Amino acid sequence: MIQDNFYPVAMTIAGSDSGGGAGIQADLRTFAAFGVFGCSAVTALTAQNPLRVSGIMPVSPGNVKAQIEAVLSEFEVKAIKTGMLFSREIIETVADCLVEFKGAVIVDPVMVSTSGSRLLRDDAVETLMKRLLPLATVVTPNLFEAEILAGQTIATEEDTKFAAEFCRRRFGCGIIIKGGHSPDAEEASDYVLLEDGAFTLSTKRLPLPELTTHGTGCTFSAAIAAGIANGLSLKEAVAGAKDFVQSLLEHNVRTGKRFRSMFPAGFVKKENTDVLEP
Repeated sequence: MIQDNFYPVAMTIAGSDSGGGAGIQADLRTFAAFGVFGCSAVTALTAQNPLRVSGIMPVSPGNVKAQIEAVLSEFEVKAIKTGMLFSREIIETVADCLVEFKGAVIVDPVMVSTSGSRLLRDDAVETLMKRLLPLATVVTPNLFEAEILAGQTIATEEDTKFAAEFCRRRFGCGIIIKGGHSPDAEEASDYVLLEDGAFTLSTKRLPLPELTTHGTGCTFSAAIAAGIANGLSLKEAVAGAKDFVQSLLEHNVRTGKRFRSMFPAGFVKKENTDVLEP
């Protein structure tokens, strides 16, 4: 007999990472770790690994629309996260599809990969700000992306707060400026500005090879979506996502010849959880 117990559902609208560390692969892995059923709409196919992106093939806007509509027409999606959207046309398509969506929308404004490759065309940035961010519940830029969104350099704590307040006024959504790229050698501090106030979340930096952090941004925003799908408040989901990413970094696994990768601790073999010194 089928039980009518609703299982939480979240959706990712993002690019595919052939290396598995970021993009929809990281998002779906994160949803599963939180006990959330994951749906997806693929926006681009990338040929990449943690060291480089060697190819990008965008999906047609029409197909992106078809994927989103197929999911939203039948699944009870509670939260959606967006990642790599690549082009102005895809962003416009995604925004059109989400205008009537009633759940939470977490926008990770993916612009450049960890290896330095452009993942968002220059002419798409303005469209992202005009069409998608006003639909967002929260946007999760790193320092580089926050500088673009706010139109200013961010060098101090006061700069960070000013940029967050500017973005909140301009786009009408919550904002989390991630501190992973800050010069602080001891802590990675994220500045969070939501409707009910501001706070800072900090975690200690770990002695890890740089490429181990590949996919942290995707994973963080996906974890927020998963937390909300599970019924947490936005504040609780953000705090849980921060802890989750830290746990993944602590339980990194060796997956390649020259790098290690994040992986949910519950799925990790104990002998693979050692921390590799840089």
